[in-house]
Amino acid sequence: MSFTTSRRMKAFEQSIFAELSQLKKMRIAEGEKIIDLSIGSPDLPPPKFLMDAISKDALNPAAYGYSLTGTEEFQESVRTYYKKNHNVSLNTKNEIIQLMGSQDGLVHFPMVLCNPGDYILVPDPGYTAYATGASMSGAELYPMPSRKETGFLPELNNIPEDILHKAKLMILNFPGNPVPAMVTRKYFEEAIAVAKKYKIVILHDFAYSELYYGEKPLSFLAVEGAKDVGIEMNSLSKSFNMAGCRVAYAAGNPDLIEKLAQLKSNLDYGVFLPVQNAAAKALIAESNFLQSNREIYKARRDVLISGLEQIGWHVDIPQASMFIWAEIPQGFSSSKEFSIELLHKANVVVTPGNAFGRYGEGYVRIALVQPEAELLKAVKSIADSSLFNKKASDRRRI
Repeated sequence: MSFTTSRRMKAFEQSIFAELSQLKKMRIAEGEKIIDLSIGSPDLPPPKFLMDAISKDALNPAAYGYSLTGTEEFQESVRTYYKKNHNVSLNTKNEIIQLMGSQDGLVHFPMVLCNPGDYILVPDPGYTAYATGASMSGAELYPMPSRKETGFLPELNNIPEDILHKAKLMILNFPGNPVPAMVTRKYFEEAIAVAKKYKIVILHDFAYSELYYGEKPLSFLAVEGAKDVGIEMNSLSKSFNMAGCRVAYAAGNPDLIEKLAQLKSNLDYGVFLPVQNAAAKALIAESNFLQSNREIYKARRDVLISGLEQIGWHVDIPQASMFIWAEIPQGFSSSKEFSIELLHKANVVVTPGNAFGRYGEGYVRIALVQPEAELLKAVKSIADSSLFNKKASDRRRI
C-alpha cells in the first residue's frame, strides 16, 4: 500500500544534516574513526547536584502524573534568574511560560500569530527551526541577510516596505546559531522601533546566553520597549548541559505568553516534574558551574583556532556560543563541497553554512563539542589531509 503525504511535508525533505549523517555512517562502516563537530549537542554532563536531584525525585511515585504547566517553583526561579542576571522584572503569573525545550517554542510560536500569506523575518544564516516554524504556520520566510561587513547583524534597513506590512513576526538570535554574533543595545532599539511601527512581534532566541567569553550577552527584555513588542526564549540545554531533559521557557509580553499558553494547552501535558524541580534549582543555584563550563568551551575554542591557524586556516574568534563560524578556503565551489572533502579526507564532520540559508554559503559551522584532545586530533587529521598540504603557490587560502 502506498501513502500520500501532505503538501506540508515537502518542507521537511531530507536535509544536508541527514546527508552528512549517512556519509558519516558509511565512513564508520569502512572502519574509519570520525570526529564529529557538526551537531551542537553538549558532550558534557549537567552539574552533579542536578543529576542527584533528578535521581532522587524520580523515585517519588507521585512524580509521574501530568505536570501540565510550569510549577510555581520553576516560574519563581526564572523570575529570580532574570532579576539577578539581567535586572529584568518578570511577573510569574502572566509573563513566564515553561517550554519543552526551546525548539518547542520556536516551532510552535509562529502558529500563534501567522496565517498563510504572512511573513516571518528571520536572520540568514539562521537556525533551521525558524524555517520549520514558518512551514508549520503556513507563513513565508523573508531572510534578513547577516553579513560579515555588518557584524553579522541582520539587515533591518533593506527590508521592502510591502514585506514589512505583511510581516507578523521577526526572529532574532544573539549570541547566534550558526553565527556566534553579539548584539548591541542600539540594534535592539532599532528592531523595537521597526516592530512598533509595523506591528510586528519580536521573538528573541537567547539559548546561548550563558556561553560567553568576555562581555555578558544582552537580554532583549533588558531593553526599553521590548516587553511591548515581544518575548524571549531561553533554554537549559546548552547552559546546564540538560539537552535531553527538554526544559526551557519563554518570558515577556503577557498577551503573547497567554496566547502561547493557549496553544500549548492543546499540544502537551508538561515537563516531567523531577526535571522541572532540577531546572528550578539550576537557575537559582549559587555554584561556579556556569563559569567552569565557559572556561571549558573557551579552552576548546582557543585550542582549535590556534591549531587551524598553524596549518593555514584562519578563522575569526567567537566571543560567545559553542560554535565557530569559519570561512572556507579558496578553491572550493561551495560549503557543501568543502564539508564533504573534509569528511572524506580528514574524517572530520562540520556543517556547511548554506544549510542555514543562502548567506551562509562560503562558511562552515564547527561545534566545540569534543574534548581538547579530540580537537587536536581533528587539527592533525586536517593537516595530514591533502586539503592544506599543497605547495605554497597552490595552497587554498582564506
